[in-house]
Amino acid sequence: MARARKRGRGFVATALLVAGLAGLASTPASRPVWAADSVPATGPASASGKILAPTPPMGWISWSQFAEEIDEKLIVETIDAMVANGMRDAGYVYVNIDDGWQRYKGSRAKHPLEVDPVKFPHGMKYLADYAHSKGMKFGIYSGPGDITCAGYTGSGGHETEDAAMFASWGVDHLKYDSCCSHKDAPQAVVEEVFRSMSKALVASKRDIVLNACHCGWVNTWEWAASVGASYWRIGQDISDDFDYPGNREKYYFDVLDLIDHGVGLEKYAGPGHWNDYDMMIVGLNGKSPYLVGAGASNVEYRTHFSMWAMLDSPLLEGADVRHLDADSLATLTNREVIALNQDPLGQQATRVRDDGLIQVFAKPLADGSWAVALLNRGSATADVTISPRKDMQLEWDRYAVRDLWKHKNMGPYDIPFTTEVISHEAKILRLTHAPLKKSAKADAAEQKERAP
Repeated sequence: MARARKRGRGFVATALLVAGLAGLASTPASRPVWAADSVPATGPASASGKILAPTPPMGWISWSQFAEEIDEKLIVETIDAMVANGMRDAGYVYVNIDDGWQRYKGSRAKHPLEVDPVKFPHGMKYLADYAHSKGMKFGIYSGPGDITCAGYTGSGGHETEDAAMFASWGVDHLKYDSCCSHKDAPQAVVEEVFRSMSKALVASKRDIVLNACHCGWVNTWEWAASVGASYWRIGQDISDDFDYPGNREKYYFDVLDLIDHGVGLEKYAGPGHWNDYDMMIVGLNGKSPYLVGAGASNVEYRTHFSMWAMLDSPLLEGADVRHLDADSLATLTNREVIALNQDPLGQQATRVRDDGLIQVFAKPLADGSWAVALLNRGSATADVTISPRKDMQLEWDRYAVRDLWKHKNMGPYDIPFTTEVISHEAKILRLTHAPLKKSAKADAAEQKERAP
């Protein structure tokens, strides 16, 4: 989480392909050639031996809207809001505190790692217990350096004692951020700092999801699962922009940048180990005092959310969920789109067609259907066609289509499907094989013809 602030006092800018499910996708009709090439892996080690993140984690994280301005009241109110507004029941169960909860700024050599007693008078166990009482999970932040990105006491050299402390509080998730402390470190060093914390978390005897935050440097996706991370950042920090020319402050990535950056990385993702496209910006509307960006339209935020879901990124919302507008809440709680992200097959969408301003992404689902995103990056409305045979190499004679934002069924079709996609929209479709039912007479004739 290398980050820069709007107000200028910034810090240095913050594969498993499960082929087995009931014989789903081993046939050409279900899995095309391009979808079969994956990097075999297993979920990271955990205290219980379970896969800790069989689907991408969903929840909320404090930094984008609040930075260091966090306290006990905010976290309690956030938990309550997520219960009341339906986010928890839609799957957003993690409440993650980012940097700024620590008591001391400065070197770990000079200060212990303690909770700020003014911001959090009842301590972290109180908040973890409260989250658990509401059917939610609790996350916290630290880093492998002497200090964190925001200048607070870090965990470097104290992994075992800090992991034990987090476990004693009831922590379920640790964002471990090396973006500042190890920005220029060689890969072997970065791997080791995450491995050290992962081992300490396992030794703590509590299952704690480890998020390896290294801003996509040193090809994190190639090795992070092997050192114990459940997910890892693939790029630099997101700004509150859909399509900004270049990189804000020569550092930040916008939504389209991150989508592009993840192309080809799908083979590293799967149950227990995910590519992280960074926290979601839905509803920030360019008003965060701590995150750069001009904001986006409701259509663009919906596209951002839809693509994160298709790409199996963790869905961690960054806005103030106590005051979400109706459009943002409706976007975040579309259960049909969330279901694509949480599908147990766990296969990240692949870009199957790139026509420049029009791109098509597709992913197989556990029930044999396919999710498709028709992404219009251009400034004009376009008619976009999808052909299961041509684009996805599926030997389907007929198929039905469901629009997951209109919640509308269409078809069945035996020809390519064409729909209108407005500027910066991602049309999200679910395609299901709908073969013609043969009559008993036709079936008998076919069997007779095949007989020797």
